[in-house]
Amino acid sequence: MKMITIENVTKTYGEKELFNGISFTIGERERVGLLGVNGTGKSSLLKIVAGIDQADSGDIIFAKDYKISFLSQQPEMEHDKTVLDQVFSGDAPILKLMRDYEIILSELGKKPDDPGLQERFYDLQRRMDSSDGWDANTAAKSILMQLGISDFTKKMGELSGGQKKRVALAQVLIESPDLLILDEPTNHLDYETVKWLEDYLSRYSGSLLLVTHDRYFLDRVTNRIFELDGGNLYSYKGNYASFLEAKATREENEAATLEKKKNLFRQELEWIRRGAKARTTKQKARIQRFDKLDDEVSNVKSSEKLDISLSGSRLGKQVLELKDATKKYEDKVILDHFNLLVKPGDRLGIIGRNGTGKSTLLNILAGRIMLDDGEIITGQTVKIAYYTQENEDMDENKRVIEYLKETAEIVQTTDGKTISAAQMLERFLFPPYAHGTPIRKLSGGEKRRLYLLKLLMEEPNVLLLDEPTNDLDTQTLTVLEDYLEDYPGVVISVSHDRYFLDKVVDLLLVLEGNGQTDLHYGNYSEYLEKRPKLESAPSVPKKEKVEQTEKTKKKKLSFKEQKEWAEIEDKIAGTEARLEEVQGEMASIGSDFEKGEALVNEEKELNEQLEYLIERWSYLSELAENE
Repeated sequence: MKMITIENVTKTYGEKELFNGISFTIGERERVGLLGVNGTGKSSLLKIVAGIDQADSGDIIFAKDYKISFLSQQPEMEHDKTVLDQVFSGDAPILKLMRDYEIILSELGKKPDDPGLQERFYDLQRRMDSSDGWDANTAAKSILMQLGISDFTKKMGELSGGQKKRVALAQVLIESPDLLILDEPTNHLDYETVKWLEDYLSRYSGSLLLVTHDRYFLDRVTNRIFELDGGNLYSYKGNYASFLEAKATREENEAATLEKKKNLFRQELEWIRRGAKARTTKQKARIQRFDKLDDEVSNVKSSEKLDISLSGSRLGKQVLELKDATKKYEDKVILDHFNLLVKPGDRLGIIGRNGTGKSTLLNILAGRIMLDDGEIITGQTVKIAYYTQENEDMDENKRVIEYLKETAEIVQTTDGKTISAAQMLERFLFPPYAHGTPIRKLSGGEKRRLYLLKLLMEEPNVLLLDEPTNDLDTQTLTVLEDYLEDYPGVVISVSHDRYFLDKVVDLLLVLEGNGQTDLHYGNYSEYLEKRPKLESAPSVPKKEKVEQTEKTKKKKLSFKEQKEWAEIEDKIAGTEARLEEVQGEMASIGSDFEKGEALVNEEKELNEQLEYLIERWSYLSELAENE
C-alpha cells in the first residue's frame, strides 16, 4: 500500500509559528481537503509535503518510487515555451518520452527525408507502443481540450493568467502521481470545467491533498478533512458536511473544558487574593498551577469568528440602470442593446463561461469602462465599493493598521456603536501583534481579507464583487455570506462559486456570449436544474426545450410526444453506440491534433445528447403511464 507519513513537522515564518509538531498519514486513494483561516500555513504545509519548502523540524516519509505532483496557486511558467512543451516538461519518464516524440515529429515535418530523424522517429514509436505512450498522449491532449486549451502551439507568454493556471493543472493531472497536491485548483475555472474536474478526480487512482474555497467541490471530492487551527492539525473522517458536524461537536467539548478551567481559575484567583503564604511545597505547587491556568485561560481565543457588522450609507430609490447598452471589443460582442434595472435590495449574480464579459460588465457598472453606445444611469445616493480580483492601491510596504486608517480611524456598526480601526482588525482575525506588520509579510489570503475590510469600512451601499471567493478561506466566506444576507444595500457579484451564489443571490444574469443575456430568478442550483440540458445541439428543436421546462403542466402524451416515445429508445441506443465508437477512436489517433479536438467535441455533444434523451425518456414514460 502506497502512503506518505508526516511526523512532528514544525514551521515558523519570521516570528510567527505556523504549526508545531503536527503528524498525519495519507493513505492510498485518500482524498484530503485542508482547511484553515488564511495565514495559518495551509500553502506552506502543501509545499513542505511536496518537497518544495523545508520544515524547521520533522520528517516526511515515503517510498523511493512514490511520486508527488504539486499545483501552486500561482504557477511559474517559461514564457517562451509552447503549451505542449510546458505540459510535457515534467520529470516523469512517460512525459519525457512524449516530449521527445513531439520534438522529433516536429523536426521530421521540416526534414522528412532525413534518415537519422527517421530512425529516431521509428525508435520512439516503438517505445511509445511498449509503454502505452499513445494512450497517455491522447489523454494529455484530451485533458487540455477539456480545460479549454485547444491551441497547443501557443506560447505561454501569450496566455492569460487563467489559461496559464489551466495549463499547469493539465500538467499535474497528466503526470498521474501517487499523490496529487492542488492549491486552489478551481480558481479561474467556470462551472462546466469545475464539474469536469470533479468527475475526473472521482476516478483518479492516486491520493489527493488539496486546498480550495469551493465548498461544493470540497464536499463532492474529499473523504477526509484536515484543519489547521492555532498551530495544531485536526483530522476528520468524511467530506465537508461531515467535517462541519464533527467540528461543532469538538468546539462544544472544548468550550465545556474551557468553562471548567475558568471556574477552577476563579477559585485559584480567590485563593491567591487572600494572600496565602507561599512557604510550603504544596503552596508553591498551587501557585505554579495558578500561573499555568492563567496562561491557558488568557491564551484561548474566543472562538475565532470574523465579525462584520458595519453600517452602510443611505441608499435612495434609484440605484443603477443600463439602457440600450452596447459594448464590443473588435469582433467580440459583450453587450448588444442590453437593458438592466438594479433596484434597492437586489442580490444579483453574474455568471457565464470565461470570456463572455462578466468582469467587463462590472467595470461598466463601476464607471471604469465606457459603453460604445447606450446609457448608464447611477443614482445620486449610490456609494460603490468594488472588490476586484487584484488588491488595488495596496502599498505592501505600509503596515496593516496604517493601511486601514487611510480609510477611517473610527467606523459605526449596525447597532449604532463606534469602534476603532484596531478593533476592526481584531474582528477580522488580525491579532494585536499583527497590526504593525508590513503588508508584504501577510499571506495572499490575509491580504485579500485586509483589502475586503478596507472596502467595507468605506460604508458603501452598493457592493460590486469580482470573484470574491478566490483566495479567501471558508471561515471568512461563511461570515461574509452571513453579513451579505443582512446587508441593507445592493450586492452584484461575479462568481463561479456555486455555494457562494446559492447563499447570497436571488437573481442571476447569465452572459451567454455574443451579446446574448438571460435573467433567471432564483439561486444558482435552481438555475442549473432548470436550464436546458442541450443548448447547442441542432437535433433538439427550441420548441421541445420549452415543452421540457413546462412538462409538469401536461398530463397526457400529445400526438407528437407519442411519436417521440415510440422512437426514443432507439435514439438512446444509437447515441450510446456512437459514443463507444468515438471513445475507441480517441484511444488510437496518435498525434493528429485536429482529429483529437473534433473527437473530444463530438464526445461532449454525445454525452449531452444522451443526458437529454434519458431525461426526455423519463418524462415521457411518466406521461405514458397516464394513458
